[in-house]
Amino acid sequence: MPNMHKTIGMDHLELQGKLRTTILKMHFEANCGHIGCSLSCIDLLIAILKYINEDDSFILSKGHAASALYAILNNLGKIPNEDLSTFYKNATKLSAHPAPLKYPSISFATGSLGHGLPLAVGVAKAMKLKKASALSYVLMSDGETNEGTCWEAAHFAVSHNLNNLVAFIDKNGLQGFAKTKDVLGDTARPDLWQAIGFDVVEVDGHNVNEILEAKQNLVERNNVNPKLIIAHTTKGKGVEFMENRVEWHYHPMNEQQYQDAIAQIKIDYLI
Repeated sequence: MPNMHKTIGMDHLELQGKLRTTILKMHFEANCGHIGCSLSCIDLLIAILKYINEDDSFILSKGHAASALYAILNNLGKIPNEDLSTFYKNATKLSAHPAPLKYPSISFATGSLGHGLPLAVGVAKAMKLKKASALSYVLMSDGETNEGTCWEAAHFAVSHNLNNLVAFIDKNGLQGFAKTKDVLGDTARPDLWQAIGFDVVEVDGHNVNEILEAKQNLVERNNVNPKLIIAHTTKGKGVEFMENRVEWHYHPMNEQQYQDAIAQIKIDYLI
């Protein structure tokens, strides 16, 4: 695990803003949706991928937020600018949901919600068998915790003492057509995960330093429990007319909406 004490005090505001403008530009030029869920989790992706070890693994389970993953990988030099401009277009490597083996940083296809955690658990188990010190990270949505495969994987992780599993839940309270609590209920509650044996903390999912500190503290604890960070977030974070609005899971932006969104990001994130 890298020494993150030096990074925890850093100001990430400019990067948070720049990545949001990248996401908005990608979606506007492609005239496509899934904007809200990408803006919801981009700060989590900064905390995970900007400071990940080379041997660690990461899976974006909430595949609808592919543009957020592409934006941070582009910022880290892992996806070229010319590829980023092809997002969602014919013959692109950057499809609506992450496709595997196009880039070394994307190892699994995701977006059929509920299956990223089982994949990450399998990676964590393989690392244990190989006696590797690396960590298996996964970022889920709160909606996908309604899925049965999620809970089967969670119980497997506990029963096999996979303390090298570090899961994140982007808890923005919304899923495809409604508030998560009104569909199958809130299954991203800390007490549920603690009851089966996860080591759980809750954070502000838009405070990168708080996320980093929570991640470091969890990993450094001397126990056998798999780790979970429940991040409280806002769908559409950073664009006022998108925030907490379920329709921005689907809507594309028109020209005026795009200009308004960019203008707000530049002001609020000081870029």
